[in-house]
Amino acid sequence: MEDVQRSKTSRYDRARLRLIVLLTGLGLTVAAAPSESEPAPARGNAYMGIGVTAHERTTGTPEAIPPDTRAVWTEGVDVSSHQRDVAWSTLWSSGTRWAYTKATEGTSYQNPYFSQQYGGSYGVGMVRGAYHFAVPDSSSGTAQADYFVDHGGAWSGDGRTLPGVLDIEWNPYGASCYGKSTSGMVSWIRDFVNRYKTRTGRDAVIYTSTSWWTSCTGGYSGFGATNPLWVARYASSVGALPAGWSQYTMWQYTSSGATVGDHDRFNGSPDALREFAVG
Repeated sequence: MEDVQRSKTSRYDRARLRLIVLLTGLGLTVAAAPSESEPAPARGNAYMGIGVTAHERTTGTPEAIPPDTRAVWTEGVDVSSHQRDVAWSTLWSSGTRWAYTKATEGTSYQNPYFSQQYGGSYGVGMVRGAYHFAVPDSSSGTAQADYFVDHGGAWSGDGRTLPGVLDIEWNPYGASCYGKSTSGMVSWIRDFVNRYKTRTGRDAVIYTSTSWWTSCTGGYSGFGATNPLWVARYASSVGALPAGWSQYTMWQYTSSGATVGDHDRFNGSPDALREFAVG
């Protein structure tokens, strides 16, 4: 029986691989479930893009983008406790001009490296901000927004502080959409961004991928008019945007960049970046 099962699994894996290769050759994004052999991380260990890396396969090389197109972007990075003490001066020397640091997750986790990362990026001259990794199955959007603001996610109009980010993506701990219906997920996100606006006066940036947004919000289009978009896609082009947005503010284009891994592009010049920080 075990040999029969292994044979069935092998045939399934080969067929799945052929499908992935075929779709990749057509330049399409493939959603894939994480391997059953890989255990879920412990709560608190998530980071920006963890779900995108596990669930989505994209094609393209960021380096293939023409130089004249690159000139309209400003390079940035996002970090979490996984990067520990970051070499900010190295990143600054390489042209990185902004950074986001994970501050919180749920209502119980705080990044133990937050001070070095958040303060260190500011110290070398970067514009910086904080992000919150959402876990909608653990507490309300309102409660998580409060926790975020109270533990590093606040905003100030000093011209060097970016608005806080809601990182909402494939669940690394279980069910992809955290056990919520599409309407339930939209309500959770709305509660978070409304509370963040009330507490800080700024509209939170929403970080997500187009495929997750389509699957877990049903392609809801109601946030595009107010909340800036940070889209995740590891490829040479940003691709289709989530419903409701006609443009993106930031793009996480790779998880294997120099020094810290996750690299991003602000859709504008350094001057536009500072204007965005001011609000």
